[in-house]
Amino acid sequence: MQADIHPEYNQVIFQDLASDFKILTRSTMSSKETAKWEDGNEYPVIKIDISSASHPFYTGKQNTNTTAGAIDKFNNRYGRK
Repeated sequence: MQADIHPEYNQVIFQDLASDFKILTRSTMSSKETAKWEDGNEYPVIKIDISSASHPFYTGKQNTNTTAGAIDKFNNRYGRK
């Protein structure tokens, strides 16, 4: 196996900007910005726009009525007369 071909794999904090949800995990991503975690150590912070804490599918706020409206619209336009 070749040496020194794999990226660094370190602990980082992913922060959801929409809900201020944070999770500490391992990643090959890095950042110059750091933050202190609950254990007292500082880790790089990766800011993301959406996560399971703010995504409509996982929060139960997903709107499923749009497909019913699309079907009615299709039937009105192209349905049998």
